[in-house]
Amino acid sequence: MSHDLFEAARAAMAFAHAPYSKFPVGAAIRAEDGKIYAGANIENLSFPQGWCAEPTAISHMIMAGNRKIVEMAVIAEKLPLCPPCGGCRQKIAEFATAGTPIYLCDETGVKKTMTMEELLPHGFATDVIG
Repeated sequence: MSHDLFEAARAAMAFAHAPYSKFPVGAAIRAEDGKIYAGANIENLSFPQGWCAEPTAISHMIMAGNRKIVEMAVIAEKLPLCPPCGGCRQKIAEFATAGTPIYLCDETGVKKTMTMEELLPHGFATDVIG
């Protein structure tokens, strides 16, 4: 099932706007309804006003009326198995569970699977704070 997420993340990466870092990233989410929502990083000359691929995909999911990430894939053109950055890990955790699988990819496919708990072991918990 993760192969279609990889393909969607890789396709999204082609739309990255990364003229400053030259570091295109793509992400794809499978939401609770089974649909896939993808995004790419979009940079802005006024750093740090750009945003990463993961929140772009989350935004598409939210705007479609979904609130739960079932699984997610991330790919970066220049860094195989690139994990989400720290800020994105907390953004993902807002809509995921501790056991949600996050697939780290290279140009050929999924190479490593991690859970949100592994990526963000002591993140803010919405059931405690929210």
